[in-house]
Amino acid sequence: MKKHYSSLFSSLFGKFASKEFPSFLQNIINSAYVKFLGLDMSRFRAPSEYKSLKELFIRKLEKELPIDARVDSIISPCDSKIVALGKIEKNQAYQIKGMEYNTKLLLGYEYEQKASLLEGGAFCNFYLSPKDYHRYHAPFDVEVKSLLYIPGKLYPVNIPFLKKKPNLYIENERVIIEVVDRFEHTHFIVLVGALNVGKMHVLFEKRVHTNAHLKRAFYEYQEPIKLKKGELFGWFEMGSTIVMLSQKDALKYHIKVGQKVAFAQVIGELNDY
Repeated sequence: MKKHYSSLFSSLFGKFASKEFPSFLQNIINSAYVKFLGLDMSRFRAPSEYKSLKELFIRKLEKELPIDARVDSIISPCDSKIVALGKIEKNQAYQIKGMEYNTKLLLGYEYEQKASLLEGGAFCNFYLSPKDYHRYHAPFDVEVKSLLYIPGKLYPVNIPFLKKKPNLYIENERVIIEVVDRFEHTHFIVLVGALNVGKMHVLFEKRVHTNAHLKRAFYEYQEPIKLKKGELFGWFEMGSTIVMLSQKDALKYHIKVGQKVAFAQVIGELNDY
């Protein structure tokens, strides 16, 4: 499999974003980026304190946010906009209204059997724009069962492109994480790569290097990997999307399409049956 032009462009941009320029020049680059995108830096260090554009982009919060303590609450895993939300029917979900895709194809043949658990379940798409905080956290207490990396293209995942490009999530590179909640419901957290850098980092799986390897990789975990609600488990380098697919009757969302959500905001609840 050869790299798509979108992956090659993203690799080149990634080299630029990773370069540490002399401090005066880096400050100009960082300040221009913040001003151009209108970034809210109130929760972060000053732009001049980041040694590269990449470091600015994957900036971490200066203070930890309070996490809702209720065992059944669901928090937003990131800062994002909800671009699609609904019920999975006949293996169909939506990348955006009017543009459906097959959930089995999204998850890959490795999860073909388990994909049937999703019939009648819920999907939710979290779109992270370039101005958002790009680290992702566990939306509730989970145990990670397996992880699948599928190489692919790195088309933009912004709303205009979602409206015109069929099967965008299926064609793009992605990392699929199978988890169960405290009530033993199955969920898939799908990290979708996007144009510009195209890197997705997963802290508990160092063997995955996105926009680098061209072979899919599947890992099952015999030893439990447990993540507490709100726990950091990785980050995107440049804008992208998280798709969450959940088993029937596993949860209820209290959000709507078009809504902006922030990391740690309560967005729903798990069902205890």
